[in-house]
Amino acid sequence: MKVILTEKVASLGNVGEVVNVSAGHARNFLIPNNKAVLADDANKAQMSHYNKMLAKKVGEEKSAAEAIKTKLDGLSIELIKKVGSNGRLFGTVTTTELSSILAEKGIEVEKRVLSVDNPIKALGSYTVKAKLFSGVEAEFGVKVDIDPKQAEELKKKAEAAAKKKLAKAEAGEEENGEAKENQPLTDEQKLAKEADELLRS
Repeated sequence: MKVILTEKVASLGNVGEVVNVSAGHARNFLIPNNKAVLADDANKAQMSHYNKMLAKKVGEEKSAAEAIKTKLDGLSIELIKKVGSNGRLFGTVTTTELSSILAEKGIEVEKRVLSVDNPIKALGSYTVKAKLFSGVEAEFGVKVDIDPKQAEELKKKAEAAAKKKLAKAEAGEEENGEAKENQPLTDEQKLAKEADELLRS
């Protein structure tokens, strides 16, 4: 069922937006609480009437969205996360988490308006889009860095592994050297050795 929102409804949209909802939700909650009006095709005149009535409210909501846009555009959020052995994060950074972080910074943005082109599942930089209102969109950056403690642990592990590998390689060379000494001489080498001994005697 299509309705026009007469108030901003967190889970649905902004004032003046036409949204699809279940008939039960419209009849039992939205319409009785004056949060929406019916917007079926047979009622286009009514839609136009309500849009005019809502023009001021829509304008106020749009101004509020534009104020948030100025705060969001160019903003950069840094997240510190732990990663698995494959360099991937333990879980994805969600729009709910991003919404909470923005709220801590005094920027109220609903999770439903946030979107990321590629899911945030690894370290790196990402661009998050926020569709704040019809025709009002903002972008901000999210940088995901590794937890410094974990980075230090991984560095130590890598250094230890490198030392172990080097020691193994050196041990291998020594074994190869010994092996070369213990290898039986070829006929040519035997002749050369005998000739050398004859010349010395």
